[in-house]
Amino acid sequence: MEEFINITLDNIEQEHICCAISDKKHQEGVFDKKKWLKKRIEEGHIFRKLNVQGKVFIEYAPLEKAWVPIEGNDFLYIYCLWVSGRFKGQGYGKQLLEYVINDAKIKGKQGVCVLSSKKKKSFLADKRFFLKYGFEVVDQIEDYELLAFSFQHQKPSFCKNAKQMTIDSKYITIYYSPQCPFTLNGIREIKEYIKDYNIQVDFIKVDTLEKAKNMPCIFNNWAIFKNGKYVSHILLNKKSFEKLLND
Repeated sequence: MEEFINITLDNIEQEHICCAISDKKHQEGVFDKKKWLKKRIEEGHIFRKLNVQGKVFIEYAPLEKAWVPIEGNDFLYIYCLWVSGRFKGQGYGKQLLEYVINDAKIKGKQGVCVLSSKKKKSFLADKRFFLKYGFEVVDQIEDYELLAFSFQHQKPSFCKNAKQMTIDSKYITIYYSPQCPFTLNGIREIKEYIKDYNIQVDFIKVDTLEKAKNMPCIFNNWAIFKNGKYVSHILLNKKSFEKLLND
């Protein structure tokens, strides 16, 4: 089996970050992600990947520093655990999850948590996979669930403001952060589309920890509101944005 490596300040310029390895339209997003990641590494953020040209990685951070509206003391928060293509079924997901759980124990944390859902949703953790390793549901907002593997009796929770799932605006509103390299191209395509059709959309960049912790909804790196109501966490491009308008 191939070896795993961690992204560090010493190797970040040479290493790919898995999600958007060779797609040119996402390279500006990759640049922004790496810029964001450099600051997060100093805060204890871990990006661990298989040393191959593929999407096999886990990304996590101390919950207090994680850009999500989730609170709790001394937990690690998993942003993303992704094993794709020919790398599936080889035990890599298990190894990555065991790594973060062991890292939490070594660092004296209370446990590990991750955002999931009652039924499988794209870009979110697979609930069934995490339940197999001792995680349990500790909080929920609508169909979204917070899973945690607690070593003691402490439990993280969604921040109070996240449970609003509404905003005071009639316009489509998109919250996004540089945490994901795909967001920038999605924003670019939507802006091109609305320019042709004279549609107002409010774009709100979540560019600080404080903004992320005070989100009025579920948030991992992207959130969409329509007519004041939360719609989805799934990233949009021009085609899917047009579908949203017509729904």
